[in-house]
Amino acid sequence: MLLTFDNKTALVTGAGRGIGRAIALSLAAEGVCVICVSRSEGSCGAVAEEIRNAGGKAEHLAIDVADGKAVAAAGAALLEKHGHIDILVNNAGITRDGLLLRMSDEAWDEVLRTNLYGAFNWVKALAYGMARKRWGRIVNISSVVGLMGNAGQANYAASKAGLIGFSKSVAREFASRNITSNVVAPGFISTDMTSVLNEEQTKAVIDKVPLKRLGTPGEISSMVTYLCSGEASYITGQVFTVDGGMVM
Repeated sequence: MLLTFDNKTALVTGAGRGIGRAIALSLAAEGVCVICVSRSEGSCGAVAEEIRNAGGKAEHLAIDVADGKAVAAAGAALLEKHGHIDILVNNAGITRDGLLLRMSDEAWDEVLRTNLYGAFNWVKALAYGMARKRWGRIVNISSVVGLMGNAGQANYAASKAGLIGFSKSVAREFASRNITSNVVAPGFISTDMTSVLNEEQTKAVIDKVPLKRLGTPGEISSMVTYLCSGEASYITGQVFTVDGGMVM
């Protein structure tokens, strides 16, 4: 199937590495102009350069997605520059793991502000422009942990579960403007986050996966790219698990 992307511009948060990088590269390969966002100037800048070196269109923006005022200002500047941002992928996320009774207020707040507030900040900054154009795609990257929970990750699970309810509400609010809002919930994916696991921990993870392997960032980006395309115009408010069968 050939996917349709006609003169579209996308903004991808957490684009400096892992799943976000894969999403940015996948969209760029479809001819989409991609704005790569992360807190690190070096990482998002490197991905944007990688896209341009491959013949694609990209720029980068170093910003903390949790900073609502900074995001609002950046969104306004981007809309003035580009005229429209058609696709928003909220992928930025952090972990600050720990058992609930030992979890600090700071660890709770930091994860919620990045993972959940960050998505709110960017949707608020860009959705009005999509509504005026009467076309938009919003994809929020959650996690199977947001569906199942996980000991030691109450803050992360809450943020990722919150993204699901948030996305469904956005889908209902903006459907009349031809804006779709969907969720992709990855399982265990081979990224920097899983690279810290030792052999025993990796085996324990894989034992929970019916397909008996970790997923790849490319397997997430393929789903996201489809949901951002013209062919996904009748899909909204849905959660797609890409997890090797963990959640059935």
